[in-house]
Amino acid sequence: MTAAPAAGAHASLRDVTRIYPPRAGRPALHALGPVSLDLARGEFFAVVGPSGCGKSTLLDVMAGLVAPSAGTVTFEGKPVYAQVPDGIGVVFQEDASFPWLTVYDNIAFGLRQEGRTANEVRASTEFAIDFMGLKEFASAYPAQLSGGMRQRVCIARTLVLKPRLILLDEPFGALDQQTRLLMGDELLRLWRETGATILLITHAIDEAAMLADRVGIMSARPGTFMDVVSTDWPRERDSTIVSDPAFGLLTSRIWTLLRAESLRSMGHK
Repeated sequence: MTAAPAAGAHASLRDVTRIYPPRAGRPALHALGPVSLDLARGEFFAVVGPSGCGKSTLLDVMAGLVAPSAGTVTFEGKPVYAQVPDGIGVVFQEDASFPWLTVYDNIAFGLRQEGRTANEVRASTEFAIDFMGLKEFASAYPAQLSGGMRQRVCIARTLVLKPRLILLDEPFGALDQQTRLLMGDELLRLWRETGATILLITHAIDEAAMLADRVGIMSARPGTFMDVVSTDWPRERDSTIVSDPAFGLLTSRIWTLLRAESLRSMGHK
């Protein structure tokens, strides 16, 4: 029997499993689960785990991009089927900006697709551009921007649609350490000022420990949650917490849990 989501949960996975069917002579792949997870409204939750453990599959299922093989997914009390519900925004690691559009037109794209009025498009796009520090680059094209700036454009394009749940799949994975920390500060500011719930998939333990209220640590495939660790950081936090002694203890605890699973995923006994 499948348990109900926790009362008041903003989004939930309940006993979710994802098995990819056999193809091209390869056997079926049990990628995920069973996993259960309740996200509180306004929570910042991060997921870490070994490579190939099903982290991205978990996000795809939560987003409605992939249907679970078993179990249930809900968002704001409603079932999530094989499509992204209104109110959920997704940002991927890959640069998803349109190279033939300016920064302004990239960010305005989704609003125009929704049929918003010209005044609504302008007001919302200008707000997102200013919020993400892109005002000086509004007329630039993605090829003229750094990797961090292009990722800001992708986040702004999601932000402008005012999602209540933001799903991030290793959005800073291609950036250098310094840029990742600064982008993390921007993400925390966005989270505080919008009040959105955030689910972050990352391979970086320090990133998860710095950004999240809770960190879910996944096992090797098929991925399940071995533990969920509360960080106990204040809401008004930023990248300066990496110098806090408690930060080192937190990352050490997460790595201790994760190390054996990472070795197992690499074929070590």
